Amino acid sequence: MVDMIKGLAECGIPEAYCAELAEKMEVYIKEIILFNSAYNLTNTSDRDELVVRHILDSLAAFVEIENLCEVITNERSEVAQKVVIADIGSGGGLPGIPLAAAFFVCAKDNKKLENIRFELVERMEKRCSFLENCAAILGLKNITVVNSEAERVPEKVYDLITFRAFRPLDKKMTKTLLRIVKDKGYLCAYKAKQENIKEEMAAISSLVPAYDVQPLKVPGLEYSERNLVVIRK
Repeated sequence: MVDMIKGLAECGIPEAYCAELAEKMEVYIKEIILFNSAYNLTNTSDRDELVVRHILDSLAAFVEIENLCEVITNERSEVAQKVVIADIGSGGGLPGIPLAAAFFVCAKDNKKLENIRFELVERMEKRCSFLENCAAILGLKNITVVNSEAERVPEKVYDLITFRAFRPLDKKMTKTLLRIVKDKGYLCAYKAKQENIKEEMAAISSLVPAYDVQPLKVPGLEYSERNLVVIRK
């Protein structure tokens, strides 16, 4: 059995919070397994695969996203203003629920994290019900579920947008995401091989002339290339 606590620590979660976060993630995994066949949430219902390929993969970007939130906060005149992160096409809540849970448990000793909120944007109503149920069971008061297509979200509402296993960044979707993220906000896309990223980004270079690629180390997936593409508006 994959050691969840060890994996969380390797993702950069402070050691003091790994046990509590692991407990929440085990509950979340049970919910995924319970509803997977009905809602088609993930491509597996195996506990260890869910831990590595979904929970730890989502949290491999925790430190990077936390740092970006700090940049956003430091650039504001009103420090107490909330930072809103959107998980677009959230599906079963990945990466939104693991990230929200990590920020929630770490906020106990880090007051800056209390101002970070998550909106899980999902077009399918039944999946939204699943997400709301998970947020309630896990006690994640920093989550709001939004039943909507990305194209229908109002403009400039999010400070940071993240997505994983969503769809390729084509021109149409890139325009949509750039429309709904605030000026000086960030798009953070979980991606695989750098060679594929270069090809994908070349096709939208007229919209995104510059971007950063942050390599991600996913415990248990050491031989699979994972990266976070960071775009600033």
